Formats: sequence, C-alpha cells, structure tokens
Amino acid sequence: MKNLLLACATGLLLALAWPTYGFPLLLFFGFVPLLFATRNLNTSDVKRPRLKLFGLSYLAFFIFNIITTWWLYNSTGFGMWFAVLANSLLMTLVWMLYSRISKRFSISLSLTFLGALWMLFEFMHLNWEFAWPWLNLGNAFATYTGLIQWYEYTGTFGGTLWVWLVNALIFKGILAYAERKNRRILSVKLAIVAAVILIPIGISQLILLNYTETENPVEVVLLQPNIDPYTEKYNTTNERIADLLFEEASKTLTSSTDYLIAPETVLAEGAGVDLRSFAFSAERQKAQQFLEDYPNLNYLAGIQFYRVYNDKAATLPTSNYVGKDRIGNPIWADFFNSAFLLNQQDSIQIYHKSKLVVGVENFPYQNVLKPLLGDIMLDLGGTVSMKTTQDNRVAFTGSNDTKVGPVICYESVYGAFVTDYVKEGAEFLAIITNDAWWGDTQGHKQHLNYARLRAIETRRSIARSANTGISAFINQKGELIKELGYGLRGSLKGTLNANKTLTFYVRFGDYLARLAFIPVLLLLILSFFIKRRVTQV
Repeated sequence: MKNLLLACATGLLLALAWPTYGFPLLLFFGFVPLLFATRNLNTSDVKRPRLKLFGLSYLAFFIFNIITTWWLYNSTGFGMWFAVLANSLLMTLVWMLYSRISKRFSISLSLTFLGALWMLFEFMHLNWEFAWPWLNLGNAFATYTGLIQWYEYTGTFGGTLWVWLVNALIFKGILAYAERKNRRILSVKLAIVAAVILIPIGISQLILLNYTETENPVEVVLLQPNIDPYTEKYNTTNERIADLLFEEASKTLTSSTDYLIAPETVLAEGAGVDLRSFAFSAERQKAQQFLEDYPNLNYLAGIQFYRVYNDKAATLPTSNYVGKDRIGNPIWADFFNSAFLLNQQDSIQIYHKSKLVVGVENFPYQNVLKPLLGDIMLDLGGTVSMKTTQDNRVAFTGSNDTKVGPVICYESVYGAFVTDYVKEGAEFLAIITNDAWWGDTQGHKQHLNYARLRAIETRRSIARSANTGISAFINQKGELIKELGYGLRGSLKGTLNANKTLTFYVRFGDYLARLAFIPVLLLLILSFFIKRRVTQV
C-alpha cells in the first residue's frame, strides 16, 4: 500500500505541475516518491518485484498522461486511449531500464543514467514517426517564462535536465539523512537543492531584465474566423470563407499593415484546391482582388491542396488511393496541409506542413504496419488522410523584404524543427493553427503556451492565428502581448519586432539530448561487466 501511494503521488505531482493550470516547480520533487517505491522493491524480498514495479510505474505515468491529455477524447475516444496508454508504457519502459541499471551502479550513477535516458526518450519523441513530445518535461514551464529565459541557450532539454538534477539531489539528500540522522548534512543538502533551483531562476531574471528588442516594427492583423470544423468548415465553400475573412480583415486593416494572417486550412472545401492550378484558381483571384486595395499587404493563409495521379508509377509513398475516374481508371492523390503567401507581386510562395499528427496526417512506419492494419487511420482530430510533406523549411519573403516562417499547427511543439525556419531567414514566426477539435479545454491553452517556448528559443516574435482561439501576439521574451479568446470571431491587430540575430539554440539545436547518449551508452556497456549490488546505498 505504501508503494502504491508513492506511485500515485508521483503521477499527481507531475500532472499538477503541467500548464496551464499547474505549478511547474512541483516537477522538482515529482519523481521522488516513485524513486523511493523503486528502491523499496529493489531492496526487498517480495515476490515478483519487477512485475510489481512495472505496475506501479505504469500507474504513475498513466495518472500523469490521463490528467494532462484527456482532452484528446473530444476529437476521438480511441485516439486518446491509444496516446495515453502507449505513452505511459514508453515512460514505464524507461523506468524499468533504470531499475535494472540501479542494481549494478551507485545511486549517483544510476540517477545520471535515468536523467540521460529520459532525455533520449524525449528526443526520440521529437524525431520518430510515433512522435508525441507534448509531455516533454521542459514544456511544463511554458506559462512561467520568467524562469526559463535561458532556453535560448538550451531549448526545452535544459528544463528537462534541470528537473532531473533537482529530483536526484532531493532523493539523495533524503537517503543521506535517513541513514545518518544528521541535521547538518540535511541542511547542506537542502542548501544545494535551493541553489540549483534558484541560480537558473536568477540567471533567467537577469536575461529578462537586460533583453531589449531591436526596433524593427512589423504591423500584423490576425484573423480568427471561429468556424466549427465538425459542422461548418469542410461543408462551406472557399468563396464564402474568403468573404468572411476579408470582411473581418477590412475592420482592422490599415494602409500600413504589412501582414494579414489567416489560420490553418482555412480554405479546405471538398478535397481542397488543385496544387498544379492554384495560380489560376478562383481562390487566388479573389485574394488578389482584395489585395488591390492594400498595395503593401502580404496575405498568409492556410489551405488544403491536392495533386492527382493517373499513373501509379508517379505516386509517392504518401499518396492516397481515392477511387476510379469516369471510365474506371484508378486515381491516386497527394494531399497537403499548406500555407501560402500572396501580395501584389506575381510570385506565389507555398509551404507544406512537414511535422504531421500521428494517425491523422501520417501513417507511421507504413511499410511494416500497413500490411498488418490495412488503411486504418486514427482520427485524433482533423481530416483523416495521409499528407505529403516537403524536406526543407522555408521563410516567406514579404513585399517589404521582411521574412516570416510559416509554422503550421503541430509543428510549433518541436523546438529544433522550428529553428530551421529561422536558419532560412525568418525574422518572425507566423503560427497558423486550428485548435477547435478539442473544445474549450486545456488542449488549445497548452498549445498556445508552447509557442511561447519557441519565442524564447529563437528570440523571434510570434503572430499566432487560430481558427477558434487563441489567436495572439507573443514577443521575443515569450510574453503574451495581445490575445483573442477562445470561441470569438474577429481580427486582432498588433505590432511586433522582426529580428535577424541567431541564438545559441538556433545554431546548435538539441545538443543536450545528443550529449545524453554518452552516459547512457557507457553505463549500458559497463552494466554487462558489473555484478548486481546487494543494496542500493
């Protein structure tokens, strides 16, 4: 019962630390109860200790996952359960490997292994085809950006390392006091813990107080059409959507506005717009007609494109079989979740979303899974079809030569991925998204606040246009400047500063996660040559 309560305590502490309702400093001792439960089982003579530890750790991580991401249920029942159960299992497997290693090494080395292994787990969640980095520990500080201004040097992995370092120190400190009952030792340990917590916070505050944005103003208008994706969006013509957008825009636009930004796939009638003929489409012509009244305006919006094939040899691995034409020949199509930029110049700039939602826009490891599962796709919220991506990021160039990175929805959760827009010259970021799938829950609030992390990492201002909230302007310190609330229709005008300076994190990316590979590999190799320790002291 004691170990069961310890496991539940870890799950609850981690969940209560999460944005946007939680307090992230709870993470600093959130893993300590489960560490003690693990130690209890590893040093006891109970039957089937590994099975019991598996159950306890799975329970802890299930509590964490279900409380923080239950809102996925609003878009799909099964998809939520798959995400929660699978992610809890992966976290449990990390913990079980730590438990095995802890029987062969000292506490310090074992905790070093655990922290480094957890960072590699998070790194995997950023890069494999079942990617789900939503609960990476560094994300938990998203609503307390005054604590983590140093993310411009470390990215969110700096936050993960911080969390594990403090948990390890607290765990070791309690063990040392329990063994020796020496208050002086306890005082020293607590002082070290306080220093490890407070010094990074102090550094962050110094950065915050001394960071000044270079004046390079860009006036932006954000559109929030508030179209229900379940009942309206895909059943409304692009012409009517465009009329709504331009009507709202006209209420706010001025002759000095540089960018008008509309949300993800705001134009998505039917199968979308033919990519090959977009230059001659009614959608482009209507936009160009509107732009005639605003000669300096750049219009950036989300759209669904398609490209049809009649020859299977020309298809891509992501192409979808869509049926037969009128004479019975098979047809395949690529679908794209894309952004475009138009102005009074003749060129059309297009970008295709490339970090896709698992099971909705991407069939992971389809060469292996498709023969087993067929064409099944999980409805995690959105139009369910394989999407085609592109290999490189782009920065759209406006008529005033200012460059903007068109970040589409889920892409904004990936720190190093977003830096690629900056490396391509983006001076500010435009995040276009549709967060209506989950209802008025923590889902869209967490998504908004994760964007604040990208602002700090890249020192790029962010203009965020959401279909159903929250549209917002975020400055280079990750502070919310203006926002338009959930469920509201309208436009939001603001001025942000463009920036060309590259941060340390933009230059070097997730280097902390890559360095974590070294202790994990070394300790794994050494574990094969070291006998099991009798006790973990």
